[in-house]
Amino acid sequence: MRVLAIIPARGGSKRLPGKNIKPLHGKPLIQWSIDFAKSISWFTDIEVSTDSDDIAQCCADAGQLVTRRRPSDLATDEASSVDVVLDMLNWKAAQGEEFDLIALLQPTTPVRCRDHWDEALSLLQSSEHDAVVGVGPAQSHPHLTFKIGQSRQLLPWIETRPSSLRAQDLEPAVVVNGSLYLIRTNALKSEKTFMPHLTSGVIMNAPVDNLDIDTEFDWLVAEQAIEYFRRKQ
Repeated sequence: MRVLAIIPARGGSKRLPGKNIKPLHGKPLIQWSIDFAKSISWFTDIEVSTDSDDIAQCCADAGQLVTRRRPSDLATDEASSVDVVLDMLNWKAAQGEEFDLIALLQPTTPVRCRDHWDEALSLLQSSEHDAVVGVGPAQSHPHLTFKIGQSRQLLPWIETRPSSLRAQDLEPAVVVNGSLYLIRTNALKSEKTFMPHLTSGVIMNAPVDNLDIDTEFDWLVAEQAIEYFRRKQ
């Protein structure tokens, strides 16, 4: 089974400029994903998709050459990860390379666990599902969320409410955390999403596994969280 790992890294971040090459605990943010990808023995190939010279140089310094520059029309806020990956797949196909699975590693989720990825591969190999994504505990349960109506009245987001709203009585809720995407190539091409109809989840409960860096505050949280968990090990 041939697996292509893709690390998408656009240069034009607006909320946290230059985040992909900003040092996080001693190495650029994108290098966390590069180093992790290299640790997975069942990845057949690794590619970084970027439009940035600075990111490309940072990747080269980390031992990962950028062999395919992202086209300018895929380097905008409107371009989706699906479009970026399909572009890379088409380019690889032109080189005579085809892949059964696609792994997407977003640089904004720097901390990963190999066991989670091995579990994801096992789930795909042992089921008819087309994709596996990483999920973590929802910070707010859907039954405990509201929308604001007229005169600022709080209205339950889910109208049908359970008999008990105690957190410990509610069925656990999870959210996609962005840390892991593994999908069959044919499903990505046909459904144009990383979460096709038949998608399963790998549950990640540790807070450090659910980091997602998009703002300066997220960055500060990530720095402290990584330092905390390193001290505990």
